[in-house]
Amino acid sequence: MDLRKLKTLIDLVSESNISELEITEADGKVRIVKSEAAPAGIVMQAMPAASMPAAALAPAAPVAAQVAVPAAPAAETGHVVKSPMVGTFYRASGPNAKSFVELGQQVKEGEAICIIEAMKIMNEIDADKSGTITKILCENGQPVEFGQPLFVIE
Repeated sequence: MDLRKLKTLIDLVSESNISELEITEADGKVRIVKSEAAPAGIVMQAMPAASMPAAALAPAAPVAAQVAVPAAPAAETGHVVKSPMVGTFYRASGPNAKSFVELGQQVKEGEAICIIEAMKIMNEIDADKSGTITKILCENGQPVEFGQPLFVIE
């Protein structure tokens, strides 16, 4: 996507009442989301063939840019718990609270293992299989996409 067009879209979102804009073109997909707590954030998902330098995407003013290019995930052994929604991943119910699960911990099916915040709503995510947590694939406070791997249970 042309950088001038991208800057125009960013300005349009930041100066209007639009809270989210998503455009898909042949060379990639651009999603611009404006949150109330912070200035507009941009997530650009480029096709692997499209390569734009991150520095060229940084617009002036209070708009933060983030370039997210999906990497090829390694094949995981065991059962992978995936995110059922887009949102923000949290390992605990609060900033000073104990994490729901730790590496090596036994979990039962239906037990809460994390929270995903979506649209200011905290959604508890339950284990969909009993076993041992062998990998935690997301960092606390990290944005996650639908279907993104969160945990590996064996």
